[in-house]
Amino acid sequence: MAELSIEGLTKGFGDASILRGVDLRVPDLGFCVLLGPSGCGKSTLLRCIAGLEEPDQGSVRIGGVDVTRLSPRERDIAMVFQSYALYPHLSVRENLAFGLSLRKTPRDEIARRVAEAAELLGLSPLLDRLPRQLSGGQRQRVAMGRAIVRRPRLFLFDEPLSNLDAALRAEVRVEIRRLHDRLQATSVYVTHDQIEAMTLADVMVVLNRGRIEQAGAPLEIYDRPATRFVAGFLGSPTMSFVKATFDGGAVLLGGARLPVSGFHGAGAREIELGARAEDVSLRDDSPLRVRLEVVEALGSETFAHGAAPWGRLVMKLPPRAPARVGDEVGVHLDPARLHLFDAEGGASLRA
Repeated sequence: MAELSIEGLTKGFGDASILRGVDLRVPDLGFCVLLGPSGCGKSTLLRCIAGLEEPDQGSVRIGGVDVTRLSPRERDIAMVFQSYALYPHLSVRENLAFGLSLRKTPRDEIARRVAEAAELLGLSPLLDRLPRQLSGGQRQRVAMGRAIVRRPRLFLFDEPLSNLDAALRAEVRVEIRRLHDRLQATSVYVTHDQIEAMTLADVMVVLNRGRIEQAGAPLEIYDRPATRFVAGFLGSPTMSFVKATFDGGAVLLGGARLPVSGFHGAGAREIELGARAEDVSLRDDSPLRVRLEVVEALGSETFAHGAAPWGRLVMKLPPRAPARVGDEVGVHLDPARLHLFDAEGGASLRA
């Protein structure tokens, strides 16, 4: 069992508070992705799990064992870093075997584990090459292979794809998920890339300023963000936000009344209304009118940016839609897919 449990974790450096009371549970064999902007504390949290940083308060448990004060070596973890961290003078085979050699693992066992990892990662033909003779994707596979041969209870990934180009990122991302499913291990993965988070995670954790804003299944968070920050951070293009009035049964916006349900609140109050691009469409008879400022034709889809006195909206249109900059169009907001947030605190008003 390698369930990861974190309770009340705090960490600061000097006067800067980085982690502020983090509570998190990752089930055995789960794939947890820590997602957030630069400086939110996700890498510091990963380093506390690994034992590379000691928390000021709180506890870290792996498989029910309190490892908070144990060294990294005693935690039975393996970590893949943002930089490949390969030994340039050692071959692929020797890089894969290095950690096992330090642990005095028998030679025949080392050879067997290295061969298995190389076969799993498609590195068998490259075992005698040096790192400088490899592509970026191949070097990242070697870094992952070095973790795999350890057979740890917990895999930790610190933005492992950030040095790869877009096409290679997509390829290696699929490999990482496939490896996780085959190896039957618990994994924690740090990224600022929402596509990586959405496609890899069983449990996605959105961090902001050292706190967990929301944790859960990726699509659950995408569909029901708990705060304005989460709603704005997830999604490409980002969610559109406009100021409106909520009277408990409808949203008043730009002279239009949009009936909504499933939100709490009594009496008229100022809110922020959120709408994703796929939930905004064109409708000639709509009282909500915008003037198109930018039209992004991407081939498979088109995004149009519209502006009005009451705010700005981004909408997703069909491929090659006949939309032009300067057009004035009516827009329809799907009432079942709208998001309402408190104007001051940013909390969702969803019941």
